[in-house]
Amino acid sequence: MYPEIEPYEHGWLEVGEGHRIYWEICDNPNGKPALVLHGGLGSGCSTNMRRYYDPALYRVVLLDQRGSGRSLPHASEPDADLSANTTGHLLQDIERLRTHLGIERWLIFGGSWGSTLALAYAERQPERVTEMLLASIATTTPAEIDWITRGVGQFFPDAWEKFRSGAPEGEPLLDGYHRLLMSKDPAVAAKAASDWCEWENAIVAGTPGHKPHPRCADPKFRLGFARMVTHYWRHRAWLEDGVLLKNSGRIAHIPAVLMHGRLDLSCPLQAAWALAKAWPASELVILAAAGHDGRDPGAGEALLAATDRFARR
Repeated sequence: MYPEIEPYEHGWLEVGEGHRIYWEICDNPNGKPALVLHGGLGSGCSTNMRRYYDPALYRVVLLDQRGSGRSLPHASEPDADLSANTTGHLLQDIERLRTHLGIERWLIFGGSWGSTLALAYAERQPERVTEMLLASIATTTPAEIDWITRGVGQFFPDAWEKFRSGAPEGEPLLDGYHRLLMSKDPAVAAKAASDWCEWENAIVAGTPGHKPHPRCADPKFRLGFARMVTHYWRHRAWLEDGVLLKNSGRIAHIPAVLMHGRLDLSCPLQAAWALAKAWPASELVILAAAGHDGRDPGAGEALLAATDRFARR
């Protein structure tokens, strides 16, 4: 990766409904604008995300989505209200930030959930997007949500049994977990968050020697992450089933690199494959030794190659 770098500008943008989203800009103030959309609902951007872009050529904008990272209020707060936290709200926030920063058009990067958000944004605002980089691709369809919360359990029967036992019997799994996560009893909410994150860590660990991300040890992170994921997934991300693939014609002309691990069990390759076939200007890069985690073999190298390729375009 490129050397560590600190943002030269940052702030919080008022976006309505009591939310303030954190943003920062790194690298060259006169460089090619690029927006980073983090994955993991509730996670926020990491410092390493700054290091995949040539600092001499890019102007990189990083955004913590509503309820996530350094944005306020955080989804882990005891009185958290997620009613004004939907895909539609996040798309509006991106446009508010673009206008606030005076950026006409930008490259969009999105990983995992961020790839869903990037696709939704580009299909709504194709004239604002120069290129796209998508990694560990998810389109958040009902089938994908069912797979990641149930179907993939056939590969992890031990972890699945423990995960399923953490939700109340006779209640849909997502609804049950979300109700526990929103409990006014901190102990109840904390246990549900721990159970949820153990499941996520189990199904992401698709490569030998994989270790959970250090942030997973933080109870605040676990609670905010699990609340946000269950909130979005139980509402199917407020997206019509298959709409991102169906509307891919709107971005057919936008150059893109799609990067996906062949060993990704939480988000199987099929969604990325179907998207690439429907997107003439895209290139699919299949990472033979990678799963879903951006730290897996080959993932970082593929992203660096893609950003370098688009840097002077």
